[in-house]
Formats: sequence, structure tokens, C-alpha cells
Amino acid sequence: MAFNNCTSLTNITLPSSVISIGDYVFECCTSLTSITIPDSVTSIGNNAFKCCSNLKNINIPDSLTSIGDEDFYNCSRLKSIIIPDSVTNIGSSAFYGCYNLKFTVKLHQSLADGNQIGIMLMYQYN
Repeated sequence: MAFNNCTSLTNITLPSSVISIGDYVFECCTSLTSITIPDSVTSIGNNAFKCCSNLKNINIPDSLTSIGDEDFYNCSRLKSIIIPDSVTNIGSSAFYGCYNLKFTVKLHQSLADGNQIGIMLMYQYN
């Protein structure tokens, strides 16, 4: 929970030494508008960006394999996201409350088969 509830944090560029983003790390960073994730990151833990209500832009690298439960829950200003085909697991309610979100998804075969998509992935998605 390193930056949890850090309301003054506006932009993040993670260094290439980061290989995973932990649970709750940026939860409720309500001023956060964008984040750049390096190619070294392979997983995002649960609730990592939950309630980052001003998050508009996020770069998901081709190296990412897992998006955790409620990772972008109530990121209501998130406008677009490209999920690469390297992602083989998307947790429950990962995009719940992302009302403005437009998806571009390149589904990995295991996701296309419906094996690893969490319950209520986009519940209340408009």
C-alpha cells in the first residue's frame, strides 16, 4: 500500500526495474490521471488502481499476463484501454464502474475460451 490514498499524486512512470504492481498500491489516488507501465511488468495485483477516479490514461505493456480483481474498479474517467493478447487472466470486477471506457482487446486463446475472465468483469459498464 505504498501510495494508497496519496491524493497529490498526478502522474506515474514506473521504472523498468518493476516486475509487478502489488495489491492496493495506488488505490484511491484520486488525483492520478495517467500511468505508464514498463515492459518489465507481468502482473498487476488486486485493487491496484481501485477508485482512482481521475485516471484517464494507462499504458498496458505486451508483457502483462494478469490483471487482478477490482484493479480499475470505479475508475470512472478511464476512457480507453488496450488489453494485449499476453493477458491470460482478468480478475473479478476488474473494470466495474468504468462508465466511459472503450476497449480494444486482443484476447489470448484462454480468455477467448472464457476460462479466466472474472465474474462481473464490466458490471455496470455502459
